[in-house]
Amino acid sequence: MSSKNVSSGVVRVGIVGARGYTGEELVRLLARHPHVRLTYLAATVEEPVPIEEVFPKFKGVVRLDCEKFDVARSAARCDLLFLALPHTASMDYVPQLVKKGCRIVDLSADYRLKDPKVYAAWYHKPHRDTGNLKRFVYGLPELQREKIAKASWVANPGCYPTAAVLAIAPALVAGLAAREGIIIDAKSGVTGAGKKVAPGYLYPEVNENFKGYKFNAHQHSPEIEQELSRLADKEVRVVFCPHLLPVNRGILETVYVPLAKAAAPEKILEVYRRFYKEEPFVRVRPLGVLPELKDVVGTNFCDIGIAADPARKILVIVSVIDNLLKGASGQAVQNMNLMLGVDEKTSLL
Repeated sequence: MSSKNVSSGVVRVGIVGARGYTGEELVRLLARHPHVRLTYLAATVEEPVPIEEVFPKFKGVVRLDCEKFDVARSAARCDLLFLALPHTASMDYVPQLVKKGCRIVDLSADYRLKDPKVYAAWYHKPHRDTGNLKRFVYGLPELQREKIAKASWVANPGCYPTAAVLAIAPALVAGLAAREGIIIDAKSGVTGAGKKVAPGYLYPEVNENFKGYKFNAHQHSPEIEQELSRLADKEVRVVFCPHLLPVNRGILETVYVPLAKAAAPEKILEVYRRFYKEEPFVRVRPLGVLPELKDVVGTNFCDIGIAADPARKILVIVSVIDNLLKGASGQAVQNMNLMLGVDEKTSLL
């Protein structure tokens, strides 16, 4: 389908990586979408398996087999593909899919970072498709809506960066935030690690426990700095400290932002409310009211609360999202809606 919108009919969509947590959410959201039809599901399988056997919840809802990924077959059956693949895998397939005219929403990190040297440094592999890096639009709708609407290829943001950038952006754009000394204290549910089997993610290791990992070494750090620097039009550096929560899903980030100038809490709150006034999936809380994980889990919302201390010139922001929805599959569908020219809330509310 060459049209940028759905005026010419229902759009055929497929999911590569349909057996993962994000793939499961994509199947659920797209199965009920009025403007698309699921026509292709792929994963690491030797023989085709009905998706209702992988996820019994879809019995009688989605009648498709999950099959081994084949580029030619997927492009022939789909107008748009969601790539829910591990990092460093998408770039092996994107060049072929682009040549076949397939539109793409990539949920991996392969097309988020615009500098291939930065990508290689943080993902420990050279980028094998640098020619398409600039063709992909970074898919954070609240900041890139117009570009996404015109795009054929979108790089879906990471979960941690989504919550962090949305938390910091209004203060940065308004000139309230300093560009140095920003600290992001982030906590995520275990599904953020995907379905890989590793000792650190086993139930006895996670349950009744809480731990930090990859302080200032997490691969989402350069993504956060890239997007904040783009907004500020100057280099922005952050200290990023992720933690693992003993819950299935959800991200809560407490962000400490030094203020470039003193400002009353009421003024800062008004900055945030104006910035997100027209955004359907960002909700700003009143002063003194901080959001919790349970407020957003199962939704595509990002909820934000602020606390400011003018005397110490510090702004504290709490940002919460569901890592599998606004942090992955929900945002991917939001991006697709914009690409297709339909209401971006479709299938998400």
